[in-house]
Amino acid sequence: MLLVALVLLLVFIAASLHVAVALGLLGSVLAELYSPFPVFRALGELAWSSSTNFLLLAVPLFIMMGELLLRSGLTEKMYECLDAWVGRIPGGLMHTNVAASAVFAATSGSSLATAATIGTVSIPNMRTHGYNPALFLGSIAAGGTLGILIPPSINMILYGSLSDTSVSALYLASFIPGFLLAASFSVIIAFICMMKPAFGGTPIRAYSWKERIHSLIHLGPPLLLFLLVVGSIYAGLATPTEAASLGVVATLIFTFMRGRLSIDVLLRTFEATVKTTSMILLIVVAALFLNFVLSTLGLTNVIVQSVAGLEWPPLGVLMAIIALYLVLGCFIETITLMIATTPLVVPVIKSIGYDPIWFGVVFVILIEAALITAPIGMNLFVVQTIRGEGPFRDVMLGSLPFLLMMFVMIGFLILFPDLALLMPRLFNTG
Repeated sequence: MLLVALVLLLVFIAASLHVAVALGLLGSVLAELYSPFPVFRALGELAWSSSTNFLLLAVPLFIMMGELLLRSGLTEKMYECLDAWVGRIPGGLMHTNVAASAVFAATSGSSLATAATIGTVSIPNMRTHGYNPALFLGSIAAGGTLGILIPPSINMILYGSLSDTSVSALYLASFIPGFLLAASFSVIIAFICMMKPAFGGTPIRAYSWKERIHSLIHLGPPLLLFLLVVGSIYAGLATPTEAASLGVVATLIFTFMRGRLSIDVLLRTFEATVKTTSMILLIVVAALFLNFVLSTLGLTNVIVQSVAGLEWPPLGVLMAIIALYLVLGCFIETITLMIATTPLVVPVIKSIGYDPIWFGVVFVILIEAALITAPIGMNLFVVQTIRGEGPFRDVMLGSLPFLLMMFVMIGFLILFPDLALLMPRLFNTG
């Protein structure tokens, strides 16, 4: 049954079917072939229950917040401020790319939005100041992945919903690894540029200390948004959904204060939000139906029992799961990969003694790796589209050093699980 499911899924994806159609069709075929019960009748209930899930309401709200930030003009000023502080380090604007991605990620929750926004601002500077195209573009693609690790994160909400794990605890768990990963990206950039100084381009200009200090005012709105959204969750004052609604209101105020709020901006924001939300929730409904079919057929229990029967050490099972995701991430879109596999993998993780909150952080880093892994790495396509010209291999090759740092971060999390579990323990969440 599992072999048939995998073959059919690969066939449907290869046939270029929409992801939601492929998952729903796979569930229908498996139900028709193997189930003695009319499980297809459960589709309506599954669609309704997922659509009315209060937690998932945070998804369109965070998407709307990111779309408003994209159109507010706050990003350009934030980028200039960060360049004033980190642009003189070997690697110059590439450090600004990473720092700006980390700050934007702390307000948007989306990797694609982060990569698109920072890429739009920074790529013209790559051409003007003589940076190595591959490494520069790689810093944008990899920096963009921080959007699903640094809280707030849409993918963390989906993982929490599918694994029945506290989203607040997941946000706390991802805080330290997220900023450590951003720091590791800057370390690898500085190392490469010290070895190859020509890769580092030329600084835009020198900033005085007075200019640097004055520029900090432009970090105010993003930091206030972060404190409002994430701080309200950590303080126990708001749920993730309520915090997301507060973030939307605050972003509307900032956009209005900058004179960018108009009917046209709102209409384009609403249109983009509806399109992205519809895509995500349609995949959620289809994946929930497929998971319901697999559970009804007993396949989930069979997988857990089969893993237990292997008598492998827990670390061996974990390494096998990581290797599997590295392969799947090359061929399956990231949201699909997360939604379709979380209900199958988390029971296995629990059965071998790993904390599902800790694994959520590891899982999201694996999803990050999939975003910059050819041939389906979505951030690679986003950055190349914004670039507009030049070989696609530049973006792929430039992402490889950052992919290495993601593996290093996973290794540190395995060796030192408290990197993820310390914050939830201190705040007594989960």
